[in-house]
Amino acid sequence: MEKIGVIGAGSWGTALAILLNENGNDVTLWSHRAEEAAKVQKDREISKLPGIHIPESIAVTADLAETVRGKKVLVLVVPSKAVRETAEKMREYVEPGAVIVSAVKGIEEGTLFTMTDIIEEVIPQAETAALSGPSHAEEVARLLPTACVIGAHTEETARFLQKLFMSAVFRVYISADMLGIELGGALKNVIALAAGIADGMGYGDNAKAALITRGIVEIARLGMKMGGRLETFSGLTGIGDLIVTCASMHSRNRRAGILMGQGKTMEEAMQEVNMVVEGVYSAKAAMELAKKYDTELPIIEQVNQILFEGKDPKEAVSNLMLRDSNTENSLIPWPGQRN
Repeated sequence: MEKIGVIGAGSWGTALAILLNENGNDVTLWSHRAEEAAKVQKDREISKLPGIHIPESIAVTADLAETVRGKKVLVLVVPSKAVRETAEKMREYVEPGAVIVSAVKGIEEGTLFTMTDIIEEVIPQAETAALSGPSHAEEVARLLPTACVIGAHTEETARFLQKLFMSAVFRVYISADMLGIELGGALKNVIALAAGIADGMGYGDNAKAALITRGIVEIARLGMKMGGRLETFSGLTGIGDLIVTCASMHSRNRRAGILMGQGKTMEEAMQEVNMVVEGVYSAKAAMELAKKYDTELPIIEQVNQILFEGKDPKEAVSNLMLRDSNTENSLIPWPGQRN
């Protein structure tokens, strides 16, 4: 049994707290609002996970020091835009050698840091890891079968965390490609916005299949230039996470996209979804990375223009369909050509 602090009492943080508690660990769940923490401590549920009971054995608090001090493992589950601020508040309480697992999917604007990059800069005394994969909180909290990937700098740390998280309903694989894991988790949210926009416009399964398959090409193209591995983007945190985020109504990114496809603005869509839509924050950073690494990302570029330049989604689709004709995979040679 480990003492674990889960920082972030949203749907995903709460789901992971329930999972870790079910695995026999001593879990403390932190909310940044005192009134919310008191309500959850009393009612044992959150509005974003209706019908899910939070076990009495999980302590719920707004005291960050209490959540962090003396914990060997900390799971960070706040919105990506709040990671740096939260890490700065945590820093003085984190024990040397503690492992901070980022369960946040995003890229920081400006610095273009992944979430573990931020944690390592702000809390250098800690070791970092990343948890990602096709894992809607609504299903994990109900203990429905799920598979994820944990990336870490050492195999020893990865296997320690694998044992901590793994259960009969939560299968965990490990990987040395932390960068690929984090990029796949962040960029798939932008493609999910595109899939939602297509759904909102009334396009069919053909369009969604095209967005998913060409979307993973864009993610892998950029990710490999940055040092990620193709195998990662072909796995759970790449194509797996992309499929579930583009297809499910649990996906806040897809739901926001649907609303925009129906004519709402980005701001109106985010307000109606009433949850953090991470793809909006990752979209700009993705284009900055594309420029830095001289990489073409046509779907992500059109999403940015819809989000931030008021482009008509119909025009964006037309631009994608009428791009210069191309081969699907330039690595496959024609007969008689050298690869």
